[in-house]
Formats: sequence, structure tokens, C-alpha cells
Amino acid sequence: MIIFQSVGKIYTKNSPALEDINLEIQTGEFVSIVGQSGAGKSTLLRLLFAEEFPTSGSVIIDGWDVSSIRQWQIPHLRRQIGVVFQDFKLITDKTAFENVAFAMEVTGEESREIRRTVPQLLKLVNLSDKANNYPWQMSGGEQQRVALARALAFKPQIILADEPTGNLDALHAWDIIQLLLKINKLGTTILLATHDEAIVNAVKKRVVTLDKGRVVRDQKTGKYAL
Repeated sequence: MIIFQSVGKIYTKNSPALEDINLEIQTGEFVSIVGQSGAGKSTLLRLLFAEEFPTSGSVIIDGWDVSSIRQWQIPHLRRQIGVVFQDFKLITDKTAFENVAFAMEVTGEESREIRRTVPQLLKLVNLSDKANNYPWQMSGGEQQRVALARALAFKPQIILADEPTGNLDALHAWDIIQLLLKINKLGTTILLATHDEAIVNAVKKRVVTLDKGRVVRDQKTGKYAL
């Protein structure tokens, strides 16, 4: 479970990024976070990943209080959370296999486990035949699927997807959303920050709307509405 309790985040005094956020997200939910550019969507996700910390209030993830987490605890928290970005963030001189493997190598995972797990992840995102391709040999949609496989490397409880379709055409964008829905059906909580109205409406899941850092709408099975 994810809980935001009266959360505020201030970068500059006269323009809070988030203000009085109160949300509960149950384990296994798929939640679309929508709003105009600057509404606070990315800040909300960064708080969950302990990339930012709230100015006020508490952010709790399965018992972890991110508001007061110690530095040495952050890697343990992050192993429960996979993150997918708009710009893929792949290593250009590594193959699809190597990009996913690298995420496991840097945390000291055994080579045998890496060799066993990476092919399974690439199969899950329908990229078994691209394992030896470099990013420049793949389409944008394929690169994003590699990024998604990498995010799944440690079987996270939560996936944070920050505008994951922003650089993709409609067809490849929907491929990524279908994969997120598939992963959600396996029990993973998905938080999707997006401004894509068509995707939000097609998903037909919970929609939380932000405006100027505040939650202005929370629909159980909502549509994109500003």
C-alpha cells in the first residue's frame, strides 16, 4: 500500500510543486496520474522513489516512511520499485541483454542468476529476438520495452512509469500500455504519469488528476478530464 498523508513539496516559496496531497493506493492497483505540464506528476513519482523528499507530511510505502528514511535504507526501498522514463535511459554501447543485465550486475547479483533471469524478462516484453541488438538497432517502442524489462529485473512490487509513451507513436505507445496492464494483472502496482488522453480513457482504471500541485479529482474508473 502507498499512502500520502498531507504531503507538500516546495522548491520555491511562492510556487509549491505539491500541496496537501492525501492519497491511498492499494497493492495491485493501476492508477493514472494526469494533469498539465507542471501539475506535479513527476514530483509525486520522485517522492516514491526517494529521489526527492517531502517538505511536509508523510509518504509511506509498505511500511517504509520515505519522509524519514535513512540513506542506507534507500537502495533496499528502490529494489521494490521499478522506474520507466520517457527517454528510455539505455546504455548505447550495450545490447538489450546487456542493458537489463547491467541493472542486476551493479547490485552484485550472481552471474548465474543474471543469465537465468534476463532471457525471461526479454521474453515477457516480447523481445527475445532482439537480445543482441543495440539501442540504435531498435525502434523507440523496442527501446522502451528494454527499459521496462530492466525495471522488472528485481520483481518490483511497484512500477513508476513517468510519461513512458511520450516519445512513441500511437501504435508503439499502446504496446507499452498493454505490457503495463499485463504486468499489473500479475499483481504489480502501476502508477502511470501521463498527459495522453486516449491512453487514459482506453485503460479505464483509476484516474487521479493534479492541478497546480493539488489533487482535484480522484475517479475509481475515470476518464481524462481537466
